[in-house]
Amino acid sequence: MNIKIILRVAGLLMLVEGVAMLLALVISLIYGEPDTFGIALASVISIGFGTLLFLLTRKAPHDIGKREGFIIVALVWILFSLLGALPYVFTGAIPSYTDAFFETMSGFTTTGASVLNNIEKLPHGILFWRALTHWLGGMGIIVLSLAILPVFGIGGMQLYIAEVPGPTPDKISPRIRQTAASMWIIYVILTLLETILLWIGKMPLFDAVCHAFATMATGGFSTKQASIAFWPSPYIQYVIILFMFLAGTNFTLTYFALRGKLKPLIKDEEFRYYGIFTLGFTIIIFTGLMLMAPAGVEETFRNSLFWVVSIMTTTGFATVDYMLWPPALVVVIFAVFFFGGSAGSTGGGLKIMRVVMLLKNGYYELKRMVHPNAIIPLKFNKHVVDSKIMNNVLAFAVLYIMIFGVSSVIFMIFEPDMATSMGAVASALGNIGPGLGSVGPAFSYSHIHPLGKWFLSFLMLLGRLELFTILVILSPTFWKK
Repeated sequence: MNIKIILRVAGLLMLVEGVAMLLALVISLIYGEPDTFGIALASVISIGFGTLLFLLTRKAPHDIGKREGFIIVALVWILFSLLGALPYVFTGAIPSYTDAFFETMSGFTTTGASVLNNIEKLPHGILFWRALTHWLGGMGIIVLSLAILPVFGIGGMQLYIAEVPGPTPDKISPRIRQTAASMWIIYVILTLLETILLWIGKMPLFDAVCHAFATMATGGFSTKQASIAFWPSPYIQYVIILFMFLAGTNFTLTYFALRGKLKPLIKDEEFRYYGIFTLGFTIIIFTGLMLMAPAGVEETFRNSLFWVVSIMTTTGFATVDYMLWPPALVVVIFAVFFFGGSAGSTGGGLKIMRVVMLLKNGYYELKRMVHPNAIIPLKFNKHVVDSKIMNNVLAFAVLYIMIFGVSSVIFMIFEPDMATSMGAVASALGNIGPGLGSVGPAFSYSHIHPLGKWFLSFLMLLGRLELFTILVILSPTFWKK
């Protein structure tokens, strides 16, 4: 195990986090609010620790193997959250370190679950840092590092494999550093575009920036306690719907689309099913609301579409409280919890690609039972799916459901209400944000027992890193020579 390279990369990324805190410090200075010292102190600590680790490991070998890659990814997310909680604690915005860590892990994993009950009282510097944790975590701290590590002679392909969501990480260019740079350019362009469009819609510039950060990261942290419901403007809500949908799309396809190559997007099977599932669930909820709780047609359609896209992409923004809908529709919303965005997007959950493969595999198994001698290969995007990939998908799905079930039972120790327990676990594991019961869209996670918050934080990390990255590290085989 190359311990020195692990510490060197961790130190470098802690430096990056400390510099990111300086951006929040600038916002604090602009608004002249009392959170300046707390943010500055947190930044100094992060930069100090990062610099120390980086300098002490100058002679570290540059090769990163698979084991080092898995450890670096997990370690960095934990370190980022441990240090990222400091601005909340030092400024008094969230005095409890447990709550601050929960909020930070929720930010970096783009979950969007919050312990805050009066967001508007927070100073602008802290609100900006809160949104920035989403934005950095959305594309992935490690993907950002891939554009930096080669400068120091450190290769990053193993980090990319461990970090990028989805069963088959796509590479835009054959060079990993160019891939990371291309993804970040797309990310920045879409963030700027959404900021401008929200600003045109009369959303204040600061709020527009923070919501663009949260949208493109599929995070869900808002600058308002009422979330997007604070702005009843159809224009603002449709803009956010559009960019949530884009954020849940494979960034490789977005890259080609921005270059005028729409053919890959149109022909991509996952993208088609992504659209079909989104439209299908929207129609179901819209029809149900019109039959059971009739209101204005456009407003009902907008709320239906908003929630489906928000949950499907695991963003978690809210316009209305779906817990007030008829129970049958709440069940439909809960079903959407388990879909997720596209592979290679900033969304969490199972991912559309896996869902489609599972459905296809189930259908083909029925056909094979009818025609036992027939050879019926499973295809995706007109290519035969390798058995190793299908086994990986099946293993992931089984583990995901098992972890959800077991964790829901465990969490009932902290929240005896079954709906609340299942909703909180599904939300944390899928990086969604709002859950069911007492952690629904109208409530926060502030009332959860401290141990429950640490447990949910672990599930957020587990879900964000696609289960295997963490489970592999926890297995005894990983540590054998």
